[in-house]
Amino acid sequence: MKAAVVSAGGQAPACENFQEPAALASEHLIEVGAAALSQLTRGRASGIHYSSAGALPFVAGVDGVGRLADGRRVYFVLPRAPFGAMAERTVVDVARCIPLPDTLDDATAAAIANPGMSSWAALTERAKLRACETVLINGATGASGQLAVKIARHLGAAKVIATGRNQAALDRLGADATLALRGDGEELEHAFKPHFMEGVDVVLDYLWGPSARAALIAAAKAGRDGVPLRFVQIGSVGGAELSLPGAVLRASAIELIGSGIGSVSLERLVAAIAAVFGAAATAGLSLPTRILPLDRIGEAWAYAGHERVVVTPGHF
Repeated sequence: MKAAVVSAGGQAPACENFQEPAALASEHLIEVGAAALSQLTRGRASGIHYSSAGALPFVAGVDGVGRLADGRRVYFVLPRAPFGAMAERTVVDVARCIPLPDTLDDATAAAIANPGMSSWAALTERAKLRACETVLINGATGASGQLAVKIARHLGAAKVIATGRNQAALDRLGADATLALRGDGEELEHAFKPHFMEGVDVVLDYLWGPSARAALIAAAKAGRDGVPLRFVQIGSVGGAELSLPGAVLRASAIELIGSGIGSVSLERLVAAIAAVFGAAATAGLSLPTRILPLDRIGEAWAYAGHERVVVTPGHF
């Protein structure tokens, strides 16, 4: 079969022949219809993500949409290595497959599953969001952040604040307030501080690095005595590390929480994806999507635009 095969660390996958998968008793054999090119897919393929398996060669892609032998459409996540989602066929544990509602087409479901799950799980499993709370999304202009704005509101947030570097992109999100991430250090702290003075209950952080540091310091200085701020760390596009004064945590009720594979069980992550699909129509969950066939995986991998790339093997 044809697949997007990763043969060496640090190299983009190539469309090549790969061995046919055979399903075990506890697995489904899936004819793949669509698979999104996520940051997780890129990170695992390059070997830099903490969940990377390391064995080569393997097929790229951590999740996708396809059909079972009886024709049912399903979303699937984490195929059995060395198989992946970006192939004509793959094998996945039965427990990692979710029936797809008829209201969602393959490309839309593949595009929103992973980024939608990141905020849904963070808000429900880790932050335990309560109705009428205020949520600040640090890094809201990426795929995950765009959906996070809508998901936070759908889950009952009274106010959603969005940050990002592109003001025009921020203005299109429909957030209640926006903050353009300009400058660094004290300049960023001053930009964050008025929002924390008004009251923020939950931060979803997709950036880490300088902006997260500034937000944490501003939150500590704004200080609502004894009122906890749940700061949920999800992504690190802005930097893998930050240096934080210990006084930030001693002098405030900030709770630092991580959300992702490992901090949330796979079972609960799959449940979060099912919830995203269930809410997609009412919450308006969709993303601008660029669809490319499997034999153009090199072009898909190199694409640097703002659309969500979805790879299709071309069966349907």
